[in-house]
Amino acid sequence: MIILSANNITKTYGIAPILTNVSFHINEGDRIGIVGLNGAGKSTLLNILSGRLAWDSGDFFVSANTKIGYLRQSDNFESEKTVYGEMLGIFEEVIEMERELERLSHQISEESAQGGDVSKLLHQYDDLTEAFKRKNGYGYKSEINGILSSMAFPEEFFQKKISTLSGGERTRLALASLLLKKPDLLLLDEPTNHLDIGTLKWLEQYLKSYSGTIVLISHDRYFLDQTVNRIFEIENHKLVTYEGNYSAYAEKKRLKEADEIRKYEHQQKEIQRQEEIIRRFKQHGTEKLAKRAQSREKRLEQIERIERPSAQPGKMKIRFKQAYQSGNDVVAVKELSKSFGRGEQKRQLFQNVELDIKRGERVCLVGPNGIGKTTLLKIIMGEAEPDQGHIKLGHNVSFGYYDQEQNLLSAGNTVLDEVHSAYRLYSDTEVRSLLGRFLFKNDTVFQLVSSLSGGEKARLALLKLMLSGSNVLVMDEPTNHLDIASKEVFEDALADFPGTIIVVSHDRYFLNKVPTRILELSADGTENFLGGYDYYMEKKQSLGSGKSYLGELSQKTGAESRNASSQRGSGGFQGSDELAANESTDGKTLSSMEARRRDKEEQTRLRRLEKEQKRLEEAIAEAEAKIEWIQQEMCREEIYSDHEKIASYQSDLNGLREFVSETYEAWILLQE
Repeated sequence: MIILSANNITKTYGIAPILTNVSFHINEGDRIGIVGLNGAGKSTLLNILSGRLAWDSGDFFVSANTKIGYLRQSDNFESEKTVYGEMLGIFEEVIEMERELERLSHQISEESAQGGDVSKLLHQYDDLTEAFKRKNGYGYKSEINGILSSMAFPEEFFQKKISTLSGGERTRLALASLLLKKPDLLLLDEPTNHLDIGTLKWLEQYLKSYSGTIVLISHDRYFLDQTVNRIFEIENHKLVTYEGNYSAYAEKKRLKEADEIRKYEHQQKEIQRQEEIIRRFKQHGTEKLAKRAQSREKRLEQIERIERPSAQPGKMKIRFKQAYQSGNDVVAVKELSKSFGRGEQKRQLFQNVELDIKRGERVCLVGPNGIGKTTLLKIIMGEAEPDQGHIKLGHNVSFGYYDQEQNLLSAGNTVLDEVHSAYRLYSDTEVRSLLGRFLFKNDTVFQLVSSLSGGEKARLALLKLMLSGSNVLVMDEPTNHLDIASKEVFEDALADFPGTIIVVSHDRYFLNKVPTRILELSADGTENFLGGYDYYMEKKQSLGSGKSYLGELSQKTGAESRNASSQRGSGGFQGSDELAANESTDGKTLSSMEARRRDKEEQTRLRRLEKEQKRLEEAIAEAEAKIEWIQQEMCREEIYSDHEKIASYQSDLNGLREFVSETYEAWILLQE
C-alpha cells in the first residue's frame, strides 16, 4: 500500500535549483535511505515530506491519518521540563486513563459499601481497562526507562532539566521521544550523530523491528546496510531509486555508470562511422552514392542521441604529509586516571589506562559516550592534566588535532582568512587553489565560517590539518558531517599517510577500513584488539560468551555427525547426492565445451569478416587512386583534345566509379 507519493516535485532557492521534477512513491513498511553529497537537497526533501517546507511545483500526496514523526539534524529539543517529565508527557492520554481507573475504583468501592448498583460502573471500568492495556498502560514506564537507558541516559539524568543538556544529549533525547511516540512514518535526518557504538547497534535492532515506515538520511554506510531496503539517491537535482541496502546500491550505481559510459561511447563511434561513410559517398560525386549519402544523413538525424554521462560531482583532493618523521616510540602512557568534580559530585572517567603507540600505527579509540575518549586525547596532547599517571612522548613528535566541535575554527573569519591567518606563507592564489581542492570555489571562499554547514566546516578543518605537516594526527570523530564521497577520499588519504594516527570514531565502516588496532576505553582501563571493527566485535563476543557444557556437547555431536557422513561417502557405492553432483558436473562440463565451441566459431567468423573488410578497403583505395589518375590525365590538353582517348578514359572512369559504388555496398553490409 502506497502511503506517500510525489510527482514532479520542484524546489528552488532564489534562482538555484535544489530538486527538479522529483518523483517517487513510498510503500507502507518501506525502509528508505536517502544519500547524496552535502548540499544535494536531502534535508530539503525531508522538510517537504514532513510538511515543514513548501515546494514550488508538482503534486504531493500522503494517505489519510498517517502520523508523521520528524527528527531534524542537531535537534535542539527546547523544553523547560526534566528529561523524565518530557517523556511522561508523551503518555498523557494513558496517564489520564490511569487516573480515571483509580477514580472509578474508588467510586465502585464506595457505592458497593452503601449497597448501591455498581454494574454500570463495573462495565465502564472493564472497557477502560481493556483500552488501557491496548495502549500499554501497564508497561509505559518500563518502556520510557528502556528507551532512555538505550539512548545513554542513566537514571541520574532523569531529573535533569533539558535546558542543561549538551547539544548531543538533546539530539539523543529528541530521538528517544520520537521513538516513544511511534509515528506511522518516521523521518530521521542523520540519527546516528552523537551515538556510541552500543547505542548504534541498539538503534539498528529497534528500527529493524519497527512496525511503521522509515525514511532516513545517513552518511553511515554500515548503518544503512543494516537498516534500509531501498535507496533514494539525490544527484544533480534529480532522484533515482535503487532497491537494496547501501552496498547493493553502490554496486548497482557502479554498473549503471559503466553501462551509461559504454552506451554513450558505442553510439559516438557509430555516429563517427556513419559520418565517415557519408563523407566518402559524397566525395565521389556519383548520383547513386549521393542518394545513399542523403538517405544515411536522414537516418542519422533521426537517431535519439544519448547524452554524455554527467561528470561526477567534485570530490575532495586530500593528501596528508609529515614535515619530518617522528621517532619509533610515539606515545607511552602508564597508569593514567582522570575524574571530574569533587566530594560527592566526583565522577571517575577512567583509571589504569596503559598505552604504547609506535610510529606508523593507526589506532582507533572506542568506548561508550561519556567515558572520556576526548579527554584522553587532550591529555595525550598536553591540553589537559591527568589525576595520576605518566605520559612520555617520543622524539620529534608533532601533533595535528581535528576537533569534532570545530572549536578551532574562528566563527568571524571568512573561509579564505581562516586558512590564510594560520598559514601566512601561502599567497591568496595558493590558498584559493587549496580551498578549491576541498570544494570551496568561486565566492564560497568569502563566506563566514559561522555560516558554513557541518560538512563544510569539517572539510575546512581537514584542510588546516593537512597543511599542518604533523607526523601524529589526533582526530575526534572526523567523519561526522562528511558525505559518503568525502569519507571515502579521506579514508584513502589516511591509508597513504606515513605517520601515526590516533582517532576517536563511532563510524564502523571507517573502523573496518582505517585502523591497524582498536583500543577500547572503559572505566577500568584499556583493552587492545588488533585489526578492524568486525574482528573487534568477533573477539568481544567470543570473550563474552565463554563455553558452556551444552555448547561443547553440540559441537562434539556436530563433529561426530560430519565424521559419520564422511565415512558413508568413502564407501564403495555412490549415494544420491554424489550421483547428482556428478550429473551436475557433467552438465557443467558439456555446457562449458559448448560455450568454448561457440566462442571459437565466433572468433573465426570475425577474423573472416576482418579479412574481407580489409580486402574491400584495399580494392576501394586502389580504384579511387585510378579514378584520381584518370581525372588528372583527362585534364591534359593532348588527352581532352583527342576524342577517342577521352571517350576511352570516360568509359574507364564510369566503370571504376560503378565498381567503387558496388564495393562500398559490400563494405557497408560487412559493417552492419
